[in-house]
Amino acid sequence: MVEVIRHILVIDDEPGMRSMLRMVLERAGYQVSDAETGPEGLELLERESFSLILCDIRMPEMDGMAFLKELQRRRVAATVIMMSAYGSLDTAVECLKQGAYDYISKPFKPDEIILTLRKAEERMRLLRENRLLKKELARNETLDDLVYRSSVMANLAEQVAQVAVARSPVLVTGETGTGKELIARALHFSSQRKDGPFLAVNCSAIAPSLLESELFGHARGAFTGADKARDGLFIAASGGTLFLDEIGELPLELQPKLLRVLQEEEVRRVGETRPRRIDTRVVVATARNLQDEVDAGRFRSDLFFRLAVIELTLPPLRERCEDIPLLAEHFVRTIAHRERRPVPKLHPEVMARLQAYHWPGNVRELENFIEKTMIFCRGDEISIEALPWEMRRRNRQASRDLSLKRAVRRLEREYIHKALAETDGNRTKAAKLLEISLRSLMYKIKEYQEEG
Repeated sequence: MVEVIRHILVIDDEPGMRSMLRMVLERAGYQVSDAETGPEGLELLERESFSLILCDIRMPEMDGMAFLKELQRRRVAATVIMMSAYGSLDTAVECLKQGAYDYISKPFKPDEIILTLRKAEERMRLLRENRLLKKELARNETLDDLVYRSSVMANLAEQVAQVAVARSPVLVTGETGTGKELIARALHFSSQRKDGPFLAVNCSAIAPSLLESELFGHARGAFTGADKARDGLFIAASGGTLFLDEIGELPLELQPKLLRVLQEEEVRRVGETRPRRIDTRVVVATARNLQDEVDAGRFRSDLFFRLAVIELTLPPLRERCEDIPLLAEHFVRTIAHRERRPVPKLHPEVMARLQAYHWPGNVRELENFIEKTMIFCRGDEISIEALPWEMRRRNRQASRDLSLKRAVRRLEREYIHKALAETDGNRTKAAKLLEISLRSLMYKIKEYQEEG
């Protein structure tokens, strides 16, 4: 794993002490900033973020106690260790009451301060893991939603287990609603990073003008409204996984910056010149064909190749119909438990209808459909009559559609999709699999794209 440099702030009015601490701490792998007075330290805290602060108690202008109180007033989330050559037990107790983590008496040996910092970091790690654990428990065990019986999903699960141990970026592709974030979570929680953070962001849900700051962070005053320094998601996810959904929507001007982060394993906040090392695994997802986006000039080819080191493709629900009964029963149980009601059974005819439906919205549509059905069906069994009207109407329309021509076109479209997935989007190889010319394949792809 890449070692993540911890940023520490040293506040002491003695130049010799600051110089000695900088030398000792940098040798131990810390990134050090220092200030001569409390107000200078507060100014640095407005521009940058620090995980640890070493602060002297006796200083001009603002002593250590006043500095601690100001940190509390500003709600600065940093672990503070106080230092003093004139301390007593009462002083140490008062420091702890004011929010300091520990107290160390001067003079101290270099090993003493490093040991104190290591203990503080271990406490910070445990607190972070506790917060993550509570967050995961509150998610209703989302990983259990990865339900399947089909061989295609069994193969995908095996791939996830193999890929989880790697550090390389992963590209997850598939239609909207197939469960790409669940695959990203499975990769994270099956890896050695499972105790680290898992953060997710939808690149299409954030304004392009704000996305750079969201991903990479910014310094105070970097742009209008940046009144406080802020770490981005890459820094926040260090030691864990960052999931970038809808990566195809990433603005072209941000793509080289993302590529540099992936290649150099370091990130530079907006408005800063000094990069910071990170240890963040990146998983991205898209419903688009990124190769087509590259061909159209909307996505950089070098970034595409860097992201597609490992590619996992989620099949649409219509290609894994044997999973529909398991998924439907799972959603029924989950919703019933959430609403604290008895779990209703699904009538066999209802299950047959579910398997016969095309599910253009995939697993997400199935889940929403089950939830809607259970709102109106309060009995102990879900029958055909309990199905929402639009589902019954669609099934009636499907049963009346006996056109052989349309059936052949649907089958042809499905085979083209499978061939492209099998060849990772390589149209020349897909044409050979389909035993048609490349020209014919290109014509059919264009025709189906125009049909939507």
